[in-house]
Amino acid sequence: MRLTIYTLVNPMKDRSTLSTSVDQIHVVYSFAIKTTVYNIFIFSLLLTGTTARTQSLPVGTPLLEESWRRGQIKGEKDGNISFMLRPLQAQTVMEYDSLYQTEIWSAGKPSNSGLLKIVRLLPLTFKQQYNSHHPYGWNDGSMIPANGYQGSLSFGGYSKLGPLTIQLQPEVVYAQNKGFASLGAKFSDSIWKSYYINVLNLIDRPERFGNRSYAKIFPGQSSVRFSFKKLSLGVSTENLWWGPGIRNALIMSNNAPGFPHITFNTAAPLLSPIGSFEGQLLSGFLKKSGYLSADTGRTVNGEQLFIAKPHGNRYLNGMVITWQPKWTKGLYLGFSRVHYLYQSDVKASFNGYLPVIGHLFKGSSTDADIEDALKRDQLFSLFFRLLLPKEKTELYAEFGRNDHSGDMRDLLLEPEHSRAYVIGFRKLFESTTNTDLELMAEFTNLQRTPTAQLRGSPTWYIHHQVRDGYTNQGQVIGAGIGPGGGSQTIGLNLIKGIQKTGLQLERVTHNNDFYNDAFRPVGDYMRHWVDLSIQLSKNWQHKRFIYDARFSWIKSLNYQWQRGTDLHNLHSSFSASYIF
Repeated sequence: MRLTIYTLVNPMKDRSTLSTSVDQIHVVYSFAIKTTVYNIFIFSLLLTGTTARTQSLPVGTPLLEESWRRGQIKGEKDGNISFMLRPLQAQTVMEYDSLYQTEIWSAGKPSNSGLLKIVRLLPLTFKQQYNSHHPYGWNDGSMIPANGYQGSLSFGGYSKLGPLTIQLQPEVVYAQNKGFASLGAKFSDSIWKSYYINVLNLIDRPERFGNRSYAKIFPGQSSVRFSFKKLSLGVSTENLWWGPGIRNALIMSNNAPGFPHITFNTAAPLLSPIGSFEGQLLSGFLKKSGYLSADTGRTVNGEQLFIAKPHGNRYLNGMVITWQPKWTKGLYLGFSRVHYLYQSDVKASFNGYLPVIGHLFKGSSTDADIEDALKRDQLFSLFFRLLLPKEKTELYAEFGRNDHSGDMRDLLLEPEHSRAYVIGFRKLFESTTNTDLELMAEFTNLQRTPTAQLRGSPTWYIHHQVRDGYTNQGQVIGAGIGPGGGSQTIGLNLIKGIQKTGLQLERVTHNNDFYNDAFRPVGDYMRHWVDLSIQLSKNWQHKRFIYDARFSWIKSLNYQWQRGTDLHNLHSSFSASYIF
């Protein structure tokens, strides 16, 4: 028995189909459901409270997410919520109306009569953006990297029937998807060969999504959940964010469209004698983009450079746990880990379905585990967030690895091998005029370390085991700056209530790992592709509308690693949400 799911695309393009075995999905899902139901029973004996409401605030919701996080820094919001596992969910201490807290509720909550007893209408949101020369920007969910105009519309409803909640919030995306200059045709054969070997053949991340306009419907921020007390089990396509970062997250972010997954997670922090915990265990499927990212006919000395990627989806299993120690108020510690591999390589075993619960080191695995591990890739990270309400400050960092250590000795000798990191802070300066000044900075580095000179060190999100990389529908699931990239961001914002006016300076380096492989042999050290940007932004709310406007000027130095090709690009975005 087979099930074919059709993806809605522009009728001018070929329609792609996704065929998966229902029997195999049933085995994977039934195993995970049995495990999570057992855990629900155990945890329910330890927890008290009423059934959680699992209405969620989508990752990246303008103004509202930031106002909640800023309220924590000022000591005004619930300190048990770590903000390192999102989306935020309405719960016993945070009802729907407070989750979408804005000034519109000050006159009283809306009536719960009639239809609203059964269905709560979710915000209607229209987003649009424009790039004048080439794609720029990330953390925009279902939108794609595109030149020209792009728009998205999301809408839907939420219903609660006892412990069952249903949230349907699809997204419609249209992109003009204009052409733009890509990698230089005049590059030597050796550089093109390096580009295929190190990039194009190892990741499904097309520069351009086809050669015509793009249109697609996504399930968006939708879910069906069964909730009991502070625990939730369900199926979802929502975007996730793991970790404390604001601009980038190493493992899970809203840079790509949400992927279908089953999830067992906390809907509210679990209180214990040693502090509060949040967590999530999920299994899902990552899809291909359906677009070739390379010229399949290019050859060097008669050798064809393009190598076709395997067919089929990838299976992903991940987990994240956060802990707020009882003895250190305002400190949140976290750990996340994912494994992904081609669906056809999933073994019918506990370690095959839930590898994230397996061995941390290669040396401690059995021969069978090692054989399985050779077909999958692992990412993991450790992170923390520290709130200092008296100083109106937060500090945070995330440290990740893109490869296993052989054993504890290997980890202690070379902890920096295949590492990446995010580090940042935010500081509020309060005034007597009800207008605060906010200073923020964040630095991200995904570039290889010097250990790569002595041992194999995969570029982040790229590995030879899974040649579609850590992507969903053509976009990286983690840090939007992409493989081998780096960024430095500094922002200064004026805050009045929940509204913000900001100035942001940012520097982004594109794939230095490829650059070093391709150009170091010829001693050319002046071709780094670097984007310098300055952004003006404004978030505000008027009655039931929430607005977000941004305008960026970008100067691309050595665009596409072409020496002296310095280009200007304008990126603008505007979104409006209506809260019913």
